[in-house]
Amino acid sequence: MIFNQIRRAVAGACILTVIGTANGQSSISGETGKVAKPMKDVRFVVLHTPGPKWLPGKTLFEQPGVREHVEHYRKFLEAGKLALGGPHLDGKGGGMMIPTAGVSAEEVTLYAAEDPAVKSGVLLAEVRPWLIGMSQ
Repeated sequence: MIFNQIRRAVAGACILTVIGTANGQSSISGETGKVAKPMKDVRFVVLHTPGPKWLPGKTLFEQPGVREHVEHYRKFLEAGKLALGGPHLDGKGGGMMIPTAGVSAEEVTLYAAEDPAVKSGVLLAEVRPWLIGMSQ
């Protein structure tokens, strides 16, 4: 019986957290009756997928223009605007770039469009908003 009550309480807290997160705020405040600050860590991530000029049967690093792609994002990293980036390892190609906090959707979109591998058609770039709901 106690186990069922605990399970219901945990499930309820999880549902409230999801609802609060969807509304842009955390429902867990640590103080009764107060709502925590809205969650603000939204990143505009770049998802790369193979484009029309992708060479089937070739690895990412065998694709034309990938060295230039890496150098392009290395400049973003050196400017302090890229937190993480790298290829997917599942054999489908492509990868993901995660900018640092505070880099706008417009800046990320413009930077992604200037990527030599995107311009040549080897990669496609999609910029999507991503809420960091959990981190250490």
